[in-house]
Amino acid sequence: MLPRWELFFYVLASLGFHIYSFYEVYKVSRDHEEQLDQEFDLAIGTLFGGLKKDQTDFEWSFWMEWGKQRLVWLLLGHLAVSQVANQLARKHRPQILTAYGVWACWCVLGVPGTATIFFHTIISFCVAQFRSMYLSWLCTLLLLFTLRLQDVEEIKRGWYKTENEYYLLQFTLTVRCLYYTSFCLEFCWQQLPSRRTVYSLPWMMAYVFYYPVFHNGPILSFPEFVAQMQQQEHCSMKISLGVLAQGLARLLGCWCLAELMVHLMYMHAIYSSAPLLGAVSCWALGGLALAQVLFFYVKYLVLFGIPALLMRLDGLTPPPLPRCVSTMFSFTGMWRYVYIPVGGSQNGLLGTLFSTAMTFTFVSYWHGGHDYLWCWAALNWLGVTVENGVRRLVETPCIQDSLVQFLSPRARRRFHAALASCSTSMLILSNLVFLGGNQVGKIYWNRIFVQGWPWVTLSVLGFLYCYSHVGIAWAQTYSVN
Repeated sequence: MLPRWELFFYVLASLGFHIYSFYEVYKVSRDHEEQLDQEFDLAIGTLFGGLKKDQTDFEWSFWMEWGKQRLVWLLLGHLAVSQVANQLARKHRPQILTAYGVWACWCVLGVPGTATIFFHTIISFCVAQFRSMYLSWLCTLLLLFTLRLQDVEEIKRGWYKTENEYYLLQFTLTVRCLYYTSFCLEFCWQQLPSRRTVYSLPWMMAYVFYYPVFHNGPILSFPEFVAQMQQQEHCSMKISLGVLAQGLARLLGCWCLAELMVHLMYMHAIYSSAPLLGAVSCWALGGLALAQVLFFYVKYLVLFGIPALLMRLDGLTPPPLPRCVSTMFSFTGMWRYVYIPVGGSQNGLLGTLFSTAMTFTFVSYWHGGHDYLWCWAALNWLGVTVENGVRRLVETPCIQDSLVQFLSPRARRRFHAALASCSTSMLILSNLVFLGGNQVGKIYWNRIFVQGWPWVTLSVLGFLYCYSHVGIAWAQTYSVN
């Protein structure tokens, strides 16, 4: 729709902003390396010529440490057991993988941790027998609530020698809670008595203890899991080896990119230092925002890519990997579980507002219910509400006729990008609150929209305008119907 030269200009402008702003972050990291090292204990890296490494991102450091210890071997064990079962005992593969998942859970979480997951599973299964969505949600919320009780936390800490083992149990229980919820709600929605045999305790155990997604996801709904596990056809060894080689190459590339980012740009350490974050240049501030959200994206390409690869080798179709700069991708499959039971868009405007609010409320509580998460939820709810309001307004016949009459298709496309740039700026701000906390969000708001008005604000919106054009063109080219 746009002239090629214009779209090419937007692509170059977007790439140029990324490159130069990342260079500014690199310079800030080098100039303050000694200060950041003293404050946050930068690690001596073994890669990339001995550059120091920012290990402030807890999640990346945590999973890389566990991966080097036991998880990688347990995942390889799952791959071997699954392939052997696929060849020799395919009808019994769900039971075999369930037994392996329980054993792997026992290896890393011990008897108390495994028993806790069993206990939660049995409770959820019993509640599901009432076939009440409200009881199922109440059970989910109560199980999440017990994870936050200080007395219960102290008991669980006493089961392990290190904090990392305790955190692994907490992460696992939190993710498993989504699986309990999926089973319960799908059972409540189930209307065909002939299918009730699938909604049994053995199948729930197979779903809960499927090991590739056991500790950190991603989320696969219960009906999809059962339907794909029951498929009898399987790929040849040649095809499986091709999938494995391609997946490993992609994972290695993403892992190297993530490691390169934390070696060259100390964005997490800078985010943890409010005085330094408030003093850097506006170019560096923008580069830090981009680096933060892009690192989060690349990180989850690795953390979700590993289980997704194992699922493909098992003959399952994993959820799509996250799209770039998308905070709530690990919960795309869960939106309908919250949105539909509380009304969806079927109860008018107020019902839609309430459903959206409940969606973000649950996600915030699932993540821990901290103050900055409620702020993130409010920003997202407000953003979704405003976007839907503007979309409904633009789609009214009167506005549509006026746009067609006074604006050409190219002008409407540019108008769309201008609106999208404002929306994207608020989306990035909410992501920064999610990733860095309320203080980081306040610094960006003051630096960009208060102290930086008008030139810094308009410059940021101008860049996002270019970026929106690229995103719209990408969506139109690669959209999947």
